[in-house]
Parts: sequence; C-alpha cells; structure tokens
Amino acid sequence: MNNFQYSRATDVADALSQIASDASAKFIAGGTNLVDLMKYDVEHPSRLIDISHLPLTKIEETTAGGLRIGALVPNSDLAWHPLVTERYPLLSSALLAGASAQLRNMASTGGNLLQRTRCLYFYDVATPCNKREPGSGCPAKEGINRINAILGTSDACIATHPSDMCVALAALDAEVHVAGPNGERTIALVDFHRLPGDTPQRDTNLDPKEIITAIELPPQSFSKHYTYLKIRDRLSYAFALVSVAAALRMDNGTTRDARLALGGVAHKPWRNPEAEAALNGQAANTDTFARAADIVLHEAKGFGRNTFKIDLARRTIIRALTQAMNGTPQSQSSKKIA
Repeated sequence: MNNFQYSRATDVADALSQIASDASAKFIAGGTNLVDLMKYDVEHPSRLIDISHLPLTKIEETTAGGLRIGALVPNSDLAWHPLVTERYPLLSSALLAGASAQLRNMASTGGNLLQRTRCLYFYDVATPCNKREPGSGCPAKEGINRINAILGTSDACIATHPSDMCVALAALDAEVHVAGPNGERTIALVDFHRLPGDTPQRDTNLDPKEIITAIELPPQSFSKHYTYLKIRDRLSYAFALVSVAAALRMDNGTTRDARLALGGVAHKPWRNPEAEAALNGQAANTDTFARAADIVLHEAKGFGRNTFKIDLARRTIIRALTQAMNGTPQSQSSKKIA
C-alpha cells in the first residue's frame, strides 16, 4: 500500500472543501471496498478524508410518505430498521443477502453505492485493464470471465456491479441526494451507475468533487409480493452470479405494477422497462414471467465461460417472479431457494 495523508471532515461543507483542494484524495467511511483496493494497489489516493463523523446517520420519514436514509447509515442498521423491514422488506432482504455480518456493520449506505465493479483483471495490476489504464485492453473478454457481464457490455469492459443493495434500490425507484461545489442535486438510482461504453474507468455519474448525503425511497413499498433471489457459488459471503429483485402489486391474479432489477449481469443494476410493461395487466403465471425474462435477455451476450449466465438469469427471473407472486420471499437466513 502506498503512503497517504489522512484528515477528518467536520461537516459536509468541510468535506467538500477538502476534496476540492486535492484531486487525488478520496472520501472514506467504512472502507470495506476502498481499503481492499488500496491493498491491491488498484487505488492509490494521496489522502483519505474521513467522513465517518458527519451527521448523515439518520433514517427519517419524508413528508411525502417515503424514507430518507443518511449516507452513513451502516448496512446492518438499515437492514434491521423497523421502517425498512415493515415497508421496504425487499431492501432489507437484499442487504442481508450481501457480504457478512461484520462487513455489514462497517459498510455505509453511500459507500455501498460506490463499490467498484468486479473483474479478476481489474483487481490484478499485473494485467492490462481499461478500468485501471484506459486503452490498455480488456483481457477478460477472452480470458477468465465466469463472473463477468452478459448485458450492457462494450468492447472496452465486461465487468459487473457487485452490490445487492443497489439492485433492490433500482427496483424501488430510489433517488440519490448529493452535494457538491455547485450545490445539491438528486440522481435517480437507475441513472447513478454507468454502463462501460468507452469510459469504463467511470463507474458512476457522481462528480469526483461531490459527496453522497442521502438515499430517498418513494412511498410505494411493495411490502407483500416481493423477493430478492441471489444465485452464487456458495451460500454465504459471495458475490452474485445472477440476482433478481422482483416486486409486484397484484389484483386477483393480475399484475398491476411490476418492478424487476437484476444484479451480477451488467456494469450497473439492470432494469428493463419493456419487460416490466409486459408484466403489467397480465395474468401472473409462468408463461408471462418467461416472456418478460426473454425481453430482459434478448440482447444478452456471453463470452465463453460466462455464457451459462444467460440461461441461469432466465430461470432466476422466472423463479423470483413466482416467489413474489406467491408472497413467499426468499429467506436470507436459510438461503434455501423456495
């Protein structure tokens, strides 16, 4: 790990002032991803600005009936907060599917949003990688790519976004509140993360001089017909090969409102409005779910070792929608698929 300076921000304004004065500085809260990247020599900031003491730790109801979650709320606190478990159980389930209890105790909500995408070559500084060194190439396309993307890829990158929390937030139409030198702004969660295109080094649309202050959830909660289904190589402490956040609003066997987001398959949480529209107003059954899955995956492309993900994703979508329809969400304690 390279040498670096350390400072602590006293409030949001101070944090913004400090980051503005040092182009290679980074904010740090729980550090569960950034410190790993520094140890691997993937990230080498000149200074770490500790924001863990900023007053961004509240979970509050909004005047519109939604929920505002401070950027520094630990993942464990968020997963078990009574307003979340009661009104947004999809989010709670996704959080409990991720990482380990120890990591969830440390990881912040804002930091979870900013996890770097996953690829074996990105973490191996002895190999080329367009995310680390733009223009150096993407060996994952022809190499060891079992964990890599099948949707939204580009010639420059096939890495995948690793967060479970963000998949649920995408399905729930969450918004991200940020502050920067030009004031405050709000970014829809579905627009917060980026596809790789020809700039794979950029994972998000957050400006380097901005800071996340909160995440806001709308009033719609989907507290009955939902599930977060995560398929992985082992039942604990593993990133998703494919995950699906499904939320339905049902009326006598007909889907009135459908939300569907995938993880482990793209450079960002993957949501397809066309597939959701194909579910709305239709009988909730396996045939309808299969058609929606085909719409989601009609442009999916495998790269050899990860081609199996296309069929796996199709079956996972159908299973997740079936769980949501039946009101039998996936248990994150036993993890046995219902």
